[in-house]
Amino acid sequence: MDSENNKKIARNTLLLYVRMAITMLVSFYTARVVLHTLGETDFGIYDVVGGIVMMFAFLSNTMASASQRFFAYELGRNNYVQLKKIFSLSVVIFFGIAAVILLFAETVGLWYLNNKMTIPAERFPAANWVYQFSIFSFIIIILTIPYNAAIIAREKMSVFAYVSIIDVILKLLIVYLLVLFSYDKLKLYAVLSCGVTTTVMLIYIIYCRKNFEECHFSIYWDKPLFMEIVSYSGWNMIGSTASILKEQGVNLLLNSFFNPTVNAARAVANQLNMALLSFTNNFYTAVRPQIVKSYVSGDKQHLEQLVFKSAKIGFYLLMLPTLPVILDTNYVLSIWLTKVPYYAVIFTKLILINVLINSMNIPFVNAIQATGSIKRYQLTVSSLYFLILPVTYLFLKLGYSPQISMYVSIAVSLLCYIPRLLIFKKTTGIPFSFFLKSILPVVAAVFCITLLPILLAMHYLELDENFFRFMLISSLSVIWGMAVIFFIGLDKTEKYFLKNKIHHYATKFSKRIRTDKKD
Repeated sequence: MDSENNKKIARNTLLLYVRMAITMLVSFYTARVVLHTLGETDFGIYDVVGGIVMMFAFLSNTMASASQRFFAYELGRNNYVQLKKIFSLSVVIFFGIAAVILLFAETVGLWYLNNKMTIPAERFPAANWVYQFSIFSFIIIILTIPYNAAIIAREKMSVFAYVSIIDVILKLLIVYLLVLFSYDKLKLYAVLSCGVTTTVMLIYIIYCRKNFEECHFSIYWDKPLFMEIVSYSGWNMIGSTASILKEQGVNLLLNSFFNPTVNAARAVANQLNMALLSFTNNFYTAVRPQIVKSYVSGDKQHLEQLVFKSAKIGFYLLMLPTLPVILDTNYVLSIWLTKVPYYAVIFTKLILINVLINSMNIPFVNAIQATGSIKRYQLTVSSLYFLILPVTYLFLKLGYSPQISMYVSIAVSLLCYIPRLLIFKKTTGIPFSFFLKSILPVVAAVFCITLLPILLAMHYLELDENFFRFMLISSLSVIWGMAVIFFIGLDKTEKYFLKNKIHHYATKFSKRIRTDKKD
């Protein structure tokens, strides 16, 4: 059973990586063209105005997590009657959430946009245009969350890969139209982006209705089930609120102290961050349903292996592509963008360091959420994340530079490891001593042994920033890093599994070549 689950995780991860590769390449290209076409100010306006809408995302984020958990839970029990009820009830709940968000966005959010934000006076009409279409896009996304949750719970990751092809084609079309038409670029970008979002979400809905029996909505109400979902979501809402304040709250804070060009720099850093973060997010998306199902089935040994090993593998997957970018950020941004916003380099470095620190947390959080006992976690860990906004405000008030926000975030991320591990042990009954003694030291050793030769090469060779230096850093990071991971970072069973997979695909490839030659 474990072997079959591992194969499923590997297959789903591979499919999600196909999706990632396609979307990442297109995202880099479109971001370059959009930044050049809109300019730093309008690009920053688009990011920070959309951030106001995202401030209300804590409602939908909590329910999205709850939907995925409850769907996976019932699938683990093979209870398809209850699954259909949960889906219909989830749709009803998300309609209610959409209505609440629309109310707040058109009152509090609209007031904040027009009265508190630092935007050039002549761009306020365009900013309001962006805001309205951002609201509409966000509402569409909210209403399709139950359908996406069903896809993830059923582990049909190929759907995301296929739909991504349509998504990137439409985004490339946006770039072409943006350059082609002379209409206000910011307004046009908002309208076209909204159109793409709507199209992609409709595809997901059609697919789910056609392939999943539970995704046929019918008006359904069950107060006890509603209270169970809301109770779970209620505590998750604290975490979602903290996350939103950590990201979008700080973004709005930077806008109030500086100007949209700082938001543009942070947006560029975040775009690169999201592209690299997808290396681990795809893997964790494939692992998450297995964590929930292992807990439901009572297979504590498999749950422990999944959490600890996925934390390790997830870090490796992120480390390999991230190291070259951190070490040669200025060159990466200069070849990516026609003009690099002033604070983009330092923001990128710090955001990627923070992501590396946080990368091993996700499996522990997923395991805690699988138990349903999230009250202690949210009260403790989320309370620490709440500190980021006021502490950042204090430092900015004292005259510190914008990047202080990331230093604060990194410090809090490190601090959160302690309560997160303690709560994991309390809720799952699994001790984390193996993680501290065997996983964490190995990960630290792999990182240091990979990094040291690269730093020495950069120091003694004293190469200028150019393509050769970047390729040298990238080659050392990937080739040397993979060697270090294989010989030091993997245990015997992991090496055996990897060797078998390589042998299997190599044999399959050689057979195909021989067949082609015969033909």
